[in-house]
Amino acid sequence: MNILVLCTGNSARSILLESLLNHLGQGRVTAYSAGSQPAGRVHPQSLALLAAKGHDVAGFRSKSWDEFAAQGAPQMAAVITVCGSAAGETCPIWPGAPLRAHWGVEDPAAATPDQAPEAFAQAYAILRRRAEAFLAEDISRMNDAQLSAHLTSCAALS
Repeated sequence: MNILVLCTGNSARSILLESLLNHLGQGRVTAYSAGSQPAGRVHPQSLALLAAKGHDVAGFRSKSWDEFAAQGAPQMAAVITVCGSAAGETCPIWPGAPLRAHWGVEDPAAATPDQAPEAFAQAYAILRRRAEAFLAEDISRMNDAQLSAHLTSCAALS
């Protein structure tokens, strides 16, 4: 199951959830992330936190969602937005018409430098709870309605 995680800048929240889904999913899902207006770099605090939590941080980059709307892009089963801006934007037409869900989290990249470590830790913890809840069910056996309802129920976890 391919999942695309969207945010505006693709530097923090979307990177965190991409890594969490791939790490916790152990091959059951393949997550990607992108932004509507990519920042051009992954926030250093994202990479530091993920590395400290035992995630492989090689290869992360801030990229445009246009890459995933192009011909030959992986077909997504679901698109999860993690920021209000991306949730409210008109997205490209995704191949395969994937399900959509919003798992909004406050932007840790907007925190002051002294508050950033806590802000990133909090965003990571919320996204981890949601990813764990999502992956705790046998998502491979769910039809679209069940998967959509499950994605929505996971969004309620904070």
